[in-house]
Amino acid sequence: MSPEYYRRRSQDEARARLARTLVAYTLGIPEQDMDALTRRNARVAFGRQVAMYLAHIAFELSLSRVAMAFGRDRTTVSHACHLVEDRRDDPVFDAQLEDLESLLRAAPAPAPVLDELPSS
Repeated sequence: MSPEYYRRRSQDEARARLARTLVAYTLGIPEQDMDALTRRNARVAFGRQVAMYLAHIAFELSLSRVAMAFGRDRTTVSHACHLVEDRRDDPVFDAQLEDLESLLRAAPAPAPVLDELPSS
């Protein structure tokens, strides 16, 4: 794999962490639960789905790139995006998502992590 691939993957993972952290803070979910490999409870699962949705929308990442960054399957991310999009009919939830999207879009680009790049 090229150094560009590793750089982009590292940035995608940093963006996913930022989305997870922001959603955990906003929804009052412990961050370690958001990172769990298992579903946990419905509240945690929904928080993770919102974070995946925001990574896709705010950072304009493809579903495949979001899936890789979150350690999930592309179809899982697609399902999450559909669920969250369906909930946007609620004006309060929609306003909250718009605020989170704005915050994530305003975030600076992640700094490159040079020590994670494989040596050539």
